[in-house]
Amino acid sequence: MNIIKFLDEFTTDQLQAPMSSRRAMFGQLGNISKKAAMLAVPFGLATMGNKAQAQSSSDVTAVLNLALTLEYLEDEFYDLALQSGVLTTAKSQAIYAQIAKHESQHVTFLTSAIEAQGATPVAKPTFDFTVGGAFDPFMNNANTTQATAYAQLLALAQAFEDTGVRAYKGQAANLIGNDAVLTAALQIHSVEARHASEIRRLRGLEGWITGNQRGEGMPEATQAVYNGEENVTQGGVDVTTLGSGTPFSVDSSTQAYDEILTGDQAVEIASLFIVS
Repeated sequence: MNIIKFLDEFTTDQLQAPMSSRRAMFGQLGNISKKAAMLAVPFGLATMGNKAQAQSSSDVTAVLNLALTLEYLEDEFYDLALQSGVLTTAKSQAIYAQIAKHESQHVTFLTSAIEAQGATPVAKPTFDFTVGGAFDPFMNNANTTQATAYAQLLALAQAFEDTGVRAYKGQAANLIGNDAVLTAALQIHSVEARHASEIRRLRGLEGWITGNQRGEGMPEATQAVYNGEENVTQGGVDVTTLGSGTPFSVDSSTQAYDEILTGDQAVEIASLFIVS
């Protein structure tokens, strides 16, 4: 069942109430992005108006719980990857081990940050990284080769990291007015971007995104992670018309700017891997 159907069933007054359903919690988180009109325009322009307007504590808690759920997903994924025996090269093992440490620390930090808001951290969901059997990244099926599992491990890692980067940026406007939390979120955001680039390099790709291309070897199911990245209008300006003498190419213009994912979009992507 797609959790997006829950998105309109809750009010912000319920955001800090104990959650009996993780899917219900995701629905409530999605409403945050629907309410925030600022998310539909470039971040710099959105903040020029009521720059000092503080967001409610429920908004901040919802943003943090969305981030925590994404970090839960990454934390478990890297932990299982390291246990799977699929990572047979010293380089891939070292990279996954280091990223795993980072994701574990992010989970701990976000949990503490939510509790500091006087709220309850969302419970960790049950994940299915096979997406109902479509993937076998941990080589649990005897018919799956190590090469296939390894390719899937890298592809999923790329999708998760690219999702995290865009999702953190998409929620920044909801943290305006809470400087401490916004600063911490941006600090995590930049590390997630480094993870994304490192995984891309491990896959033999460039470290940045070109247009809405998901990259060679990425399953079609991951396309939602990259939709919208082809945008070339920044702050109302077509950036392909800029440049000294010669306009910038479309490819370089999309590479130079990273786009957001709204709460709804991040929820829809993450829900593919959530059982309950």
